[in-house]
Amino acid sequence: MLENLFNLVKQQAGDAIINNPAIPDQHNETAVQEAGHSIVDTLKNALSGGQINDVLGMFANGQANASAPVVQQATGNFMERLQSKFGLNSSQASGIAQSVIPNVMNQLAQKTANPNDNSFDIQQIFNQLSGGKTAGMNLQGMMNKLKGGLDSDGDGDLDLQDLKAMFSGGGSVIDKLKGMLG
Repeated sequence: MLENLFNLVKQQAGDAIINNPAIPDQHNETAVQEAGHSIVDTLKNALSGGQINDVLGMFANGQANASAPVVQQATGNFMERLQSKFGLNSSQASGIAQSVIPNVMNQLAQKTANPNDNSFDIQQIFNQLSGGKTAGMNLQGMMNKLKGGLDSDGDGDLDLQDLKAMFSGGGSVIDKLKGMLG
């Protein structure tokens, strides 16, 4: 997954990183890797921090818009890395991060949701992000159920009760999700 993600970042990096004089040519590859690691670290933190609905929703819907919390977190993460590793000012770092991260995350969501594109597999992504804690879970089935609406129990909020409603009788899934969330 990481190799495919870095390739996706390279495809989107163009003027923002590769052709940007603020990032010297010898640091282009490092900047691309930092963008990829920002996305991976943000997704890991989102899953462990209880934002599973945000992450699954992004993949289930096949889109990640710039205003989505997880996209904003990844953008901020990359901005911080650009400032600390390359000495960019906040304006430069913000411009680069906002040009790259939302586009990459949107492409990642689209490719993962597209059944005809096998470059990203939801099960493989979650297994890697969770350190294998999602092995054995039918994440594609979960995504299919999420496409029908996240508030499965109809109480107006998104919580573990929604997952229970989606997977009645699936206590092991709930137990795994609870373990994955910390």
